[in-house]
Amino acid sequence: MRSLSSKVLLVGSGGREDAIATKLQESGAEIYAAMANKNPSILRYARASLIARETDWDKILDFAILNKVDLAFIGPDPVLATPLVDSLNDKGVPTASPSMGAARIETDKIFMRNLLQKHGVPGGVLNKSFSSEKECTEWISTYGKDFVVKPKGLTGGKGVKVMGDHFSSWQEGLNYALELVKRDGSVLIEERLAGEEFSLQAFSDGTTLAAMPLAQDYKRAYEGDSGPNTGGMGSITDSDHLLPFINKKARDDAFDILRQASIALRKEGYPFKGVMYGQFMLTASGVRLIEINARFADPEGINVLSILQDNLLDILFGVANGTLSNRIDFLKKATVLRYVVPIGYGSQPRPGRLSLDPLQDESTKIYYAAVNGSLSSVEMTSSRSIAIVGIADSIPDAARKVDSASSLVHGEYYMRRDIGTAEMLAGKIARFKN
Repeated sequence: MRSLSSKVLLVGSGGREDAIATKLQESGAEIYAAMANKNPSILRYARASLIARETDWDKILDFAILNKVDLAFIGPDPVLATPLVDSLNDKGVPTASPSMGAARIETDKIFMRNLLQKHGVPGGVLNKSFSSEKECTEWISTYGKDFVVKPKGLTGGKGVKVMGDHFSSWQEGLNYALELVKRDGSVLIEERLAGEEFSLQAFSDGTTLAAMPLAQDYKRAYEGDSGPNTGGMGSITDSDHLLPFINKKARDDAFDILRQASIALRKEGYPFKGVMYGQFMLTASGVRLIEINARFADPEGINVLSILQDNLLDILFGVANGTLSNRIDFLKKATVLRYVVPIGYGSQPRPGRLSLDPLQDESTKIYYAAVNGSLSSVEMTSSRSIAIVGIADSIPDAARKVDSASSLVHGEYYMRRDIGTAEMLAGKIARFKN
């Protein structure tokens, strides 16, 4: 039950968690932060903090119990593969994040595909999993079409490799697949899809799902969607909560897939409480599911949190206690997010120092990610550093706000400046019409 001043354990130290902390602070929560690095923005909101590896779940559990938190929320995916959520629940701490069993829908890609096939959830793709190098070799060598190689477990958005993008021949793909069989004991092979990707996130209390605005993220390091995969260089949402190249039917079909996945988990004894985030592709034959994740997306979660109108603390208590409303209100605004990253991010990052001037425009947000230091001066790590979000009536206008705000960040860094531009959108819309 929510009290007037609820204590919330927030695990994570990235830009996504800074956005969560910002909304929790606005909601009146007392934040108790468990972080891998000393994120200066989260620290300013935190009543107390624990600096530790975020997978050191036993230390985080002790921190939560010591501070008598009323609610817990987990940001990063690797933490969901630990016993933290189950242990918090066992100690009587309401948690708005999925149990280890429910989180397998993200932490075990083979489990996810098998679950959805077993329960007849739509949006599936041709897929095969292998634990035998011989069987994997035989299947790939005779498949005859482009395919995708996926590690079974978590890879921070960087482990999936697609034929034509990351390898040019079936032999290269086979070599990577066999490498994963040796390393992990199994590998997942899927057909390659063609179309436009989009993300749909939804709050879930185990029974009720409440959808958030559609988003699209950009994982490639360089402009024009080239270069290595990263954790995500930026993302967009539109003012109608669709996308200019994704229609309402596609959104509704994607939401139905998430709803049926939630039902499948519940039937298997793993009710999903938390944020369920699906990555989809709109293809010529309809919406297909690429993967389901068990937490806010990063960066797309930052976009939607930046325009969330309802009280996040109330929402998370509803998630944890099974009283979630099926409608959550967001501003009818477009957003563009671009990440400031170290030079060489995605291959050989060279961290340095950044200085930041204060924001003057309320329709622009700056969130701190994998950095240490103060609000005005940070030391970058090798990962994403600062998320800049523009909020406006249109995506190109929001992009221009990011351009303007980037002048407040000083130092050597890289940022993809094509994300959200009118030119990028025009190309996508043209492909959608064809």
